Amino acid sequence: MPPLVIDNFPSTPGKVKVERSNYFGRMSHHWQSSSLANPLLWLFGLASLAVVLVVLLNSLDGYKAVHISSTWGGAQWEKQVRLSAHRKRSDNKVVLVTGAAGFVGMHVSLALRKRGDGVVGLDNFNSYYDPSLKRARRKVVENHGIFIVEGDINDAALLKKLFDMISFTHVMHLAAQAGVRYAMENPSSYVHSNIAGLVTLLEACKSAQPQPAVIWASSSSVYGLNTKVPFSELDRTDRPASLYAATKKAGEEITHTYNHIYGLSITGLRFFTVYGPWGRPDMAYFSFTRDILAGKPITVYQGPNQMELARDFTYIDDIVKGCVGSLDTAKKSTGSGGKKRGPAQYRIFNLGNTSPVTVPKLVSILEKLLKVKAKKYIVAMPGNGDVPFTHANISLAHKEFGYKPSTDLSTGLKKFVRWYLSFYGTRGDGIRRS
Repeated sequence: MPPLVIDNFPSTPGKVKVERSNYFGRMSHHWQSSSLANPLLWLFGLASLAVVLVVLLNSLDGYKAVHISSTWGGAQWEKQVRLSAHRKRSDNKVVLVTGAAGFVGMHVSLALRKRGDGVVGLDNFNSYYDPSLKRARRKVVENHGIFIVEGDINDAALLKKLFDMISFTHVMHLAAQAGVRYAMENPSSYVHSNIAGLVTLLEACKSAQPQPAVIWASSSSVYGLNTKVPFSELDRTDRPASLYAATKKAGEEITHTYNHIYGLSITGLRFFTVYGPWGRPDMAYFSFTRDILAGKPITVYQGPNQMELARDFTYIDDIVKGCVGSLDTAKKSTGSGGKKRGPAQYRIFNLGNTSPVTVPKLVSILEKLLKVKAKKYIVAMPGNGDVPFTHANISLAHKEFGYKPSTDLSTGLKKFVRWYLSFYGTRGDGIRRS
């Protein structure tokens, strides 16, 4: 559910100068001569106003229930959080993973738990795409002893409670409103999650004792209208092509500010088109698979002059390696009590595959794996914020923590299709039948 926005009233009421005697005289005359003097009509008006107020208050209550969870707390809840945060050895990490029921969040949580780290998840299970997929992911991580708190990163009281209970060594911030095109339909959801939510989380981190190191998901979208390839972390990122990209770029500036003022150790990760099992249904490879199986036509976009679009598709396991590697090389924050004690580490890394593949090639691979010929509509790319190509330079991540992707697109898609067919079957409607 998108955030409720009430914008019928100005933020600052204007001042109106009136002549008292003339104004109130006119109003008195209007009242006496109008039908509102009828008591029955007056009572009806009051009743109507009451109904409107009840509906409005119910709407606000619903907004709070969706975006600021009130279900957390209590002895049993605290026990689950503490058990989830337990680490096998004293040298293991204790990590808060936001967006833990998301695609990347689920896989990163499992990788951290597998090696003995304490992991507590946080997710609001919003309906940007089918929440049942997120809840299925939650069952997987719960089977490995990871508890996902159902709540919103904008809930400052919840975050304070978690940081008061657990001394997190790291925060892996993966919660975000994703998707380039959806920003044209619901821009406020991007501000709510990617900007306001980020600030709320950083406020909690800078006030925590001790301060955790923060690793967070930026995006390759910040490169925007750049034409120089491959994209390097030193390239300009001040020309975003979408609101989504703009919020991620804003996030990079915001994190830099918190690093500079409060001594938070912060690492930003620019993901390049992540795909694989348990992926997001709004991504092209996922929707293509669903529609090809259903016999529905797929839309393949072309850039200017019939140029084929290309993406640096990066398999989920390679992204997880980058997330864990950046976490393991993150230095401690230097602040204490919300005050900076010395310079703190600030880094940004590209995490990609370094081998862009065209969208028609992606479709061709899926056709072979699914053994179905796709019905294709080739159309010009609309002005919805998409860019013609992405290509990552990963030399900095390789130098810092040995990042080296190892899964090519054909291998990765084969694993995805195997998962998709086991999870949804071959009907092609994207509905799971348990």
